[in-house]
Amino acid sequence: MADNLFQGLPPPSATPPAAPERSPTSVKRDSSPAPSAAAAAAAATVAANANAPAPALKSAFKRDNPPESHDAAPQKKLRFKTSVDATETQIIEAMQKIASHIKNPSKFSKASKLAMQLIQAGSVKPGTSEHFFAVLEAAMSSPTACNDPALRADYQALFSAVQDVTECFSKQQKNLLITWTLRAVVANDLYTDDSFVYSKAAGKIKEAISSLPLATTDDDNDEAAALALAENKAVGIDNCQQENTSPDLSESNKETCDPFGLDSLLPSTSKKDERSKVKDVTAVNIRAEEEESKRFIKSQREVLLLCLEVAAKRYKVLWAQTVIDILVKHAFDNIDRFTARQRDAIEKLWASIREQLIRRKQGKSVTGKLDMNAFEWLQEKYSHEKISIRHAVGGGGERRAEQWLG
Repeated sequence: MADNLFQGLPPPSATPPAAPERSPTSVKRDSSPAPSAAAAAAAATVAANANAPAPALKSAFKRDNPPESHDAAPQKKLRFKTSVDATETQIIEAMQKIASHIKNPSKFSKASKLAMQLIQAGSVKPGTSEHFFAVLEAAMSSPTACNDPALRADYQALFSAVQDVTECFSKQQKNLLITWTLRAVVANDLYTDDSFVYSKAAGKIKEAISSLPLATTDDDNDEAAALALAENKAVGIDNCQQENTSPDLSESNKETCDPFGLDSLLPSTSKKDERSKVKDVTAVNIRAEEEESKRFIKSQREVLLLCLEVAAKRYKVLWAQTVIDILVKHAFDNIDRFTARQRDAIEKLWASIREQLIRRKQGKSVTGKLDMNAFEWLQEKYSHEKISIRHAVGGGGERRAEQWLG
């Protein structure tokens, strides 16, 4: 008993849980008898359920449709507007700002990206195409800026993106755009290190040369006159003065015929006058179209000659030599499509290329090293082989093989 720690303490008393007290109102409700009408309705429902047939068994794989909750309100999704709908006036103002900054070479990269954003946003429309074309004119205001090594990629990206909105421009604007694309995209492709891109650009130049019309004596005369005006500025000033004085003479003649200006107030109802006006308008339109076509062809010839010069500068690259040989040879074969001054330049270019081609075929170069490429080596090898009927290469040379391989 000494080990009992609880010795001398009173025993624990268990307190029973207190019973919940019931309010007198609940006692009264429980003691009140149920109404007889409710009991009769309950008995009727029990009897109806007992007489009802057993429900059909459903498949275990079928589930009842969930109850539709009409009280639950539809959840609203938050959508943030990522683009701002600018008005046409705001777009025109933006284009004018871009045109003022894109002339600066240091700001061209940023300005060209903004112009491409306008194209991607669909802001270039027939209503804004004139202002956007002013941006392109400002970009090409300097003809040599597009070939600057620091700006080549930006020029290529801009004028490649413009090809998606060419339908918004007029015929004259499309002609200018074709010329600018050759200068800013195709000519810059000739600076690449990718042989596939280089060959593709050379193919485009060949197609453009083949599409040129044959040069005429009028084209040569126009070129000579333009060179004379460029060399002698005084001649150009005299011509401008003569053009300015000629309208004054015509106006003085009109004043002598109609000193008081009353002829313009009289209604002209004669059909001859109307026909003459229509003929004059059509003649002016035809003359304008002819001048536009001449201007377009002239610019095309100048740009294609520039592309040939750019391609010839890459002649030190071995994999580009064969492509340049074919390109310059194609231009020399179509030399009649260029003017007199351009023909002289193409002849000199082809003479230089042909000389280097002969040196390579002989295994010589300026440095004295062997720089014959793989194509020329195979050409030299198989030009002395005989092609048999079985399409096998045999011994001995034959003239057909030389003609086939050039």
